[in-house]
Amino acid sequence: MIPTTTRAALIATLAAGALLTAACSSTDTMGSMASDAPATVMVGGAAMNSNRTIVENVVNSRDHTTLVAAVTAAGLVETLSGPGPFTVFAPTNAAFAKLPAGTVETLVQPANRATLTKILTAHVVSGRVSAADLTAAIRAGGGRAVLTTVSGDTLVATMEGGGVVLTDEMGGKARVTQADVFQSNGVVHVTDTVSLPN
Repeated sequence: MIPTTTRAALIATLAAGALLTAACSSTDTMGSMASDAPATVMVGGAAMNSNRTIVENVVNSRDHTTLVAAVTAAGLVETLSGPGPFTVFAPTNAAFAKLPAGTVETLVQPANRATLTKILTAHVVSGRVSAADLTAAIRAGGGRAVLTTVSGDTLVATMEGGGVVLTDEMGGKARVTQADVFQSNGVVHVTDTVSLPN
């Protein structure tokens, strides 16, 4: 049995990956996946079971350990384990590595919990927004869809080069690299960049 603190840390890392920064079974960067699709897809070398919560799955992804650690530090494990549904744009470890040196280490300090929470929740949208839903909203919006995150910030979704790109309030762009990783309490879309709120 995994010790409670270790399990919580793993769950947080997974959730963070799910939050801020998970995936699709095809190479289409924002294709749709029917809800009756196979129960598992692979993210970060781990099977994502659609009967598990975002946190229960993300903690197993080797590509989202930084996200899980951040989710744990922010105290969001319980929230992302709740019924939701949530849509999480989950940045990978490589996405966090693009931030200036020392940023992640500073953010996970207890004194910076509010800032970390705001950044992480700027990757989460209420409801289950599939790739098909998002691309339909982009088409209906004349080429863009504005998503309001649970932090109250916005992400603008557009299509670029055949895939979905999210532009944050700071003008940063994150590409969805894996879409429609369905969970019991929502869906995760893996991204290649950390989105930053204003």
